Amino acid sequence: MQTYVPQHAARLDQIKGVPLASFPQRAVAFVFDFLAAFLLFLFILIFGAKLLAYFGLVDLDADINLKFDFANWYSLIFLVFYFGLFTYFGNGKTPGKWLMKIRVVSLTHEHISLWHALERALGYGASALELGFGFLQYFIHPNKQTVHDRIAETIVIKEGKA
Repeated sequence: MQTYVPQHAARLDQIKGVPLASFPQRAVAFVFDFLAAFLLFLFILIFGAKLLAYFGLVDLDADINLKFDFANWYSLIFLVFYFGLFTYFGNGKTPGKWLMKIRVVSLTHEHISLWHALERALGYGASALELGFGFLQYFIHPNKQTVHDRIAETIVIKEGKA
C-alpha cells in the first residue's frame, strides 16, 4: 500500500502516512464524473431551452446547435466548473470520488480553497496533453501525483483512513 511521503513542510503532522488513492480508484472516479458532467450539461441545456422557450426568448422549432465536445468553449468551461465547484463544495470530493471513497486534500492548507479546486480542474487539461502523459505520471511520482495534483499542490487519499 502506497502512503504519502512528505515533501512539503505544511500539514505534515496531519497527512504523513495517509494511504493514497489507487490509480483504478482515481480513473473510475474521473470517468464517472465525466459522464455525470455530460448528463448534467444535457439536463441544463434541455431545461434551459424549455425555460427560454416558455418566456418566448427562443424558438425551439429553429435549428439550435449546442454540442458537448472539446472544440466548444462552453463545454470546457462547464467541465472546469463541474470539477472545480464539486471539489470545493464537496470538501475534496466530486460525486465520482465520493463513490470511490477517495478525497482531494491540499498539501498547503487545512481545507481545499476555491482557487485550488478550480486550479486543479484547469490542470486536467495539462494532464491530458501529450496523449494523457500527465495522468500517467501517477506511476512515476513518489506521492502518486499527476500533473494537475502538482499544479494545485494536492494529493488524493483514501477516505476514512486518515
